[in-house]
Amino acid sequence: MDIENQKDHLKDLADIRSMMESSTKYLSLSGKSGIFVGIYALIGAVAAYYYLGIDFLTPGYYEQGLVNGSLNISFLMFFALDAFSVLFLSLITVFAFTYKKAKKNGQPMLGKNFNLLLLNLFAPLITGGIFILVLLNHQIVYLVAPTTLIFYGLGLLNAAKYTYKDIHYLGICEIILGLISCFFVGFGLLFWAFGFGLLHIFYGSLMYLKYEKTEK
Repeated sequence: MDIENQKDHLKDLADIRSMMESSTKYLSLSGKSGIFVGIYALIGAVAAYYYLGIDFLTPGYYEQGLVNGSLNISFLMFFALDAFSVLFLSLITVFAFTYKKAKKNGQPMLGKNFNLLLLNLFAPLITGGIFILVLLNHQIVYLVAPTTLIFYGLGLLNAAKYTYKDIHYLGICEIILGLISCFFVGFGLLFWAFGFGLLHIFYGSLMYLKYEKTEK
């Protein structure tokens, strides 16, 4: 009898903890969206390599960003279009899966926790975007890819306080990958594909198996 009471007590504590967590964290993010984001990133990376006319193991992709000591506008325009296409598709996918999961769980998609999540995510991202413009202004093209990884990782690390803890570890991985790529700038695009592509697919799959598959 005591054992049964103890089990009930532990279950009650787990339920209370779950309720407190759901009130302070946004738990409607879907692992499936992370998988799709990774796929979009890989497609974007493949398109970039096709545009450059080189293979994945060829270093120095950024050298095409400068022509006679000046920025190559067509190079920058392509990469801007490529990056924004990946970002646009990613945002639509994340919002679609988030809305579907929130509706399924009977939770509001928008609210205080969601707003805090976005604020903490986009503050470092916007800062990173401005810093990239500074780099381009000084024609430091080779650090753009590492910078995107580092500031994206900082954004995830910042936003993890308001959602799943797994996002915290994804952010750390992105930052480490970005810092490593600073020492191998010739392969920055390859690191970018690994960070935004493969890591997203891995963590998206992990979150789906951990939080969503068990709900069915």
